Amino acid sequence: MTIYPLNTGNFKLDGGAMFGIVPKSLWSRTNPADSNNMCDWTMRSLLIEDGDRLILIDTGIGDKQSEKFFSYYFLSDQNSLKPNLNQLGFGIDDITDVFLTHLHFDHCGGAIQWNKDRTGFEPVFKNATYWSTENHWKWATEPNPREKASFLKENILPIEESGQLQFINRNGDYTSNVFNNFDVLFVDGHTESMMIPHIHYKGKTIAFMADLLPSTGHIPLPYVMGYDTRPLLTLTEKEKFLKTAANNDLVLFLEHDIINECATVTNTDRGVRLSETHKFSDLF
Repeated sequence: MTIYPLNTGNFKLDGGAMFGIVPKSLWSRTNPADSNNMCDWTMRSLLIEDGDRLILIDTGIGDKQSEKFFSYYFLSDQNSLKPNLNQLGFGIDDITDVFLTHLHFDHCGGAIQWNKDRTGFEPVFKNATYWSTENHWKWATEPNPREKASFLKENILPIEESGQLQFINRNGDYTSNVFNNFDVLFVDGHTESMMIPHIHYKGKTIAFMADLLPSTGHIPLPYVMGYDTRPLLTLTEKEKFLKTAANNDLVLFLEHDIINECATVTNTDRGVRLSETHKFSDLF
C-alpha cells in the first residue's frame, strides 16, 4: 500500500460559521480572518494505491458550478485534482473507488462534471465505484432546510443515475475492513452518517478527519462549526474520538487546515490538546 495526499484547491469560509459560538478574539489566534471575516481553508484528498485498487477519498469542489457560486468562496488553485493525479503518474480513469466521507459540495463536487455538450452531468471517474452510506444518501437527497444549500443535486443524483453508486454498510458506529486496512468510524453531529476513514499504514493509523475536525484550531471541545446540524452531539463525538486519538497515537489527516496536513494530540490537564503538526511526507 502507498498513500498520497492530494490538494484539490483552496477556498474561504466565514470564520464565525467555522467556529460557531466561540468568540472571534479566540479563534482568530489560530485562523486569522480577512476584512470580510473570511478565513483560508484547503480541500485535501487522499489517494490510496493498494494492489489493483486506487482509492480516492473525497474530491474537492470541482469546476462545474457557476461563476456566481464560486465567487462566494474565493477559490484559488481550483480544479487541481486532475493535474496532481497526473503528476503522480495516474489518470482519472485509473481510479477504482471514490470514497465520499459525506455529500456536502466541497467534499464531492469534483466527483461529477459536465458532459461533453454541457447538456447534463456525468461522473468524472468512469471506471470507479462511488461509495456512500444509505443513511447519508437519504439525508442528502431529501435535505433539511439547514443543509439544502450544501447538498447540490447536480453533485449527487448523477452518481446514482450512472449505476456506479454503492453503499457502505453501517452496523453501529464502526465498520471494519471496508477495504484492506481501511475501517470507518460513523459520526452524526456534523451531518447524518459522515464517515471518518481509519487507514492502517506503516505501523500507524491515519484518521481522515473530514468535518469532524477541520483544523488544529478545532481541537478544543467547544470549537464546533456553526454548520453542524447537531452541535451537542459533535461535542460528544469529538471528545470520544480525541481521547482515542491521544491514547492510540493516531495521525489526524486534516482535510481543511490550510497550514497543517497532519497532527497528533495528547492528554493534558486541560483535556486533549495538540501535540505536534507534521507534513505527511515527514511521517511516511
